[in-house]
Amino acid sequence: MPSRTAPRSARLARRLVGLGVLLAACAPAARAPAGRHVNPPGLVKPTGYTHVVVAADGRTVYVAGQVAFDSIGQVIGTGDFRAQTEQVFANLRRALASVDASFGDVVKTTTYLTDPAQGALVREIRAKYFDPNRPPANTLVPVPALARPELLIEIEAVAVLPRR
Repeated sequence: MPSRTAPRSARLARRLVGLGVLLAACAPAARAPAGRHVNPPGLVKPTGYTHVVVAADGRTVYVAGQVAFDSIGQVIGTGDFRAQTEQVFANLRRALASVDASFGDVVKTTTYLTDPAQGALVREIRAKYFDPNRPPANTLVPVPALARPELLIEIEAVAVLPRR
């Protein structure tokens, strides 16, 4: 019997060592930082969210939906869709710049509009910020309302920073 148990225990030991190596290889990923959270100056102080999060990979950037707030939370352009859209893009620029990104790094946007008839105006203004030959993917979502009744548009973005 001893000759049979020795090989079995040796096989078990090898499996346990293999499992230990596998767990050790996975451990750094489990301890990877959660990312970098940035609330840039010039944007309203957020409550319960972060304006910009750089993922743990150091390259993927998530920008929270930006609305037509100034730095103290006042709505810019009440009732004026063009003015609000310009303010939203100014806020997106600030958010991106806070992590050394630009509109050229944006790969995806989601645009929320309270009036879908304003889509052409949004496209006109967007064209000033994005390369017309390489615009980001975009989803346009008509909504009945945003966080405050006087807000007309909100845009969130995902960017990918170049390798450094």
